[in-house]
Amino acid sequence: MPPARGGAEAVEDRLFRALAVLRAVMLLNAVGMALYGADDFQRPVLAAVCVAGMVLWTAVATAAYAVPRHRRAWLLVADLAVAEALLVLTPWAKGEGFSATVPGFWIAASLLAWAVHWRWIGGLVAAALLAATDVAIRQELTQSIYGNVLLILVGGPVVGYMCESLQRMATERDAAERAAATAAERARLARAVHDGVLQVLALVQRRGRELGGDAAELGRLAGEQEAALRRLIRAQDATSAERASGTVDLVRELAALERRGNVTFSGPAGPVPLPAPVATELVAAVGACLDNVERHVGPGAPAWVFLEALADRVEVSVRDEGPGIPEGRLAAAEADGRLGVSESVRGRLADLGGTAELSTGSFGTEWVLTVPLEGTG
Repeated sequence: MPPARGGAEAVEDRLFRALAVLRAVMLLNAVGMALYGADDFQRPVLAAVCVAGMVLWTAVATAAYAVPRHRRAWLLVADLAVAEALLVLTPWAKGEGFSATVPGFWIAASLLAWAVHWRWIGGLVAAALLAATDVAIRQELTQSIYGNVLLILVGGPVVGYMCESLQRMATERDAAERAAATAAERARLARAVHDGVLQVLALVQRRGRELGGDAAELGRLAGEQEAALRRLIRAQDATSAERASGTVDLVRELAALERRGNVTFSGPAGPVPLPAPVATELVAAVGACLDNVERHVGPGAPAWVFLEALADRVEVSVRDEGPGIPEGRLAAAEADGRLGVSESVRGRLADLGGTAELSTGSFGTEWVLTVPLEGTG
């Protein structure tokens, strides 16, 4: 079985199959016209050779174009050269004052082959060469001949442009299908991982309560993380349609953090739309700040989240009333390989092109997370 071909290649295959049919129809027309006007030929033998050449080349070109790897420059140049040669031989076969060429509309097959394979530029080049030859072999340029030449000059580039547009649309469709398949597979794997993690957290919570002591505290923390993870999954399901459109409401996402019980959120009355990836990372950074409050200030310690939407940026402040962070503690944690603040907060904001500023002291701790709006669309 031949390997699967992309959308653009498949479009070209279909176009060349249609061109093979058109080439055969144009051949029948040329042969019929030659037989009908046989008395007009001054050199019947030469005319018969030209017609036989058209029949032979139609068979060769149809077979060659059917194989994608044969669609190379040599084949297209040969195709156009045969059409040019038949045009040049027309005055010899018919004599002076002829009205119709020996190949007639058959030459359109080579023109369309260039347009299909080399897009509008190929169509324009082939049209210019064929039109120039057709005019050169004439003794006079009549209105009918002018119309045919104009049709060739316009038709070649237009057909090429349409072929290019069809292939571009097919390529974009392939990219969209791959993205959708990748997202679906990522969601499936994420659910599998989430389900496994939830089971482990539930087990740790239950066994921690049974064992008591330090294990009970570990079980309590596991239960909190299990609940947080379940909320995240439910929120992801609830906003899947909105995220498919590419934007989410940052106000709603941050307001959901109040479910922790100790968090108070304040923000604009109206929505603050942000691209889904940006909002997701920003909310995750805020969540990391709140995790630090619970870990270092204490479970249930109050925290406040403030959102301000400005013309060129959004700012999110996360405050607590804890004892503050001792000087050098963050640097020591990072040196020890504990990268919670460095990666979960500052790393996320850096990836978004924003900043994460920390103020700490006896008044508590405040993070100011700033994300520029320019370039996030």
